[in-house]
Amino acid sequence: MPRIATPKMTSLGPVGSFIKHHYRHFNAATLVDAAEGYRVFLGQGGKMMLTLAGAMSTAELGLSLAEMIRQDKIHLIVCTGANLEEDIFNLVAHDFYERVPHYRDLTPKDEEVLLKRHMNRVTDTCIPEMEAMRRIEKAMLKVWTDADKAGKRFFPHEFFQQILQAGALERSYQVDPSHSWMLAALDKGVPIVVPGWEDSTLGNMYAAAVIRGEVKNVHTVRTGIEYMTWLAEHYQQVTKTAPLGMFQIGGGIAGDFPICVVPMLHQDLERTDVPLWGYFCQISDSTTSYGSYSGAVPNEKITWGKLAVATPKYIIESDATIVAPLMFAYLLGW
Repeated sequence: MPRIATPKMTSLGPVGSFIKHHYRHFNAATLVDAAEGYRVFLGQGGKMMLTLAGAMSTAELGLSLAEMIRQDKIHLIVCTGANLEEDIFNLVAHDFYERVPHYRDLTPKDEEVLLKRHMNRVTDTCIPEMEAMRRIEKAMLKVWTDADKAGKRFFPHEFFQQILQAGALERSYQVDPSHSWMLAALDKGVPIVVPGWEDSTLGNMYAAAVIRGEVKNVHTVRTGIEYMTWLAEHYQQVTKTAPLGMFQIGGGIAGDFPICVVPMLHQDLERTDVPLWGYFCQISDSTTSYGSYSGAVPNEKITWGKLAVATPKYIIESDATIVAPLMFAYLLGW
């Protein structure tokens, strides 16, 4: 796709200039095209939704993502339950994390040793159960049970925001708070949607609290269907004045859930005046021919009523832990 002329916006910094000069072909060129398209889209008044799959928070994407949020380059976040909680795990227990650069050489016995030490491995990084997960569980159990007793219900991310706003974890911060994308989103008032939250460590802990009887009403935590009804209203309100784009990291529910709001509005509610997504970019390492949503090329989404023929569309087939920070640096003028 030919490069798009860029209006006057944030000037390129050293990283962006390097990328613009050297990334001329193949996936590298697509990275530049997608970043330029993102800049143009924002410059024309567009708003951007970011979707986070994989283990981006444990990869410490907050180092660049938090600044993207602060500079108003992201206006809505949809993430897995794992990414929601792992940003806070890292915030309060970073000093106890362990990196295992030789993870490919670990034997089953080596893995068992990590289990006995309560070190849960994500590729080359071990999350300390006691310092991260159990510390958060204690704080979350309080807000869950308080809401339950009061007959109130909140979304998963709202419970996290309650403990952050109350300062319940501040004494435990072990990284610069400016590196937490959750804190940045809270400060900027950027909405968060967490489909399938049940598939997360805290989701399991909540289920355990219900089984133990500490939480009496299983519906104290609001559901994915309620997230979709909220998103439908939000999408309609935003797109009255600005197009909404989608920057997707990975695949799965983090991306598939929110993009479906448009065909739902069109086909199920017959609100055909609602515009389609205004920009689309996905960073993916999946393979199209395997039949996966994660590997589907953007044009396939036209057939589902998600994207238009004229929607700027990009797919960068590479490692998101490498590509996303580079694109963010490009957009931030770093």
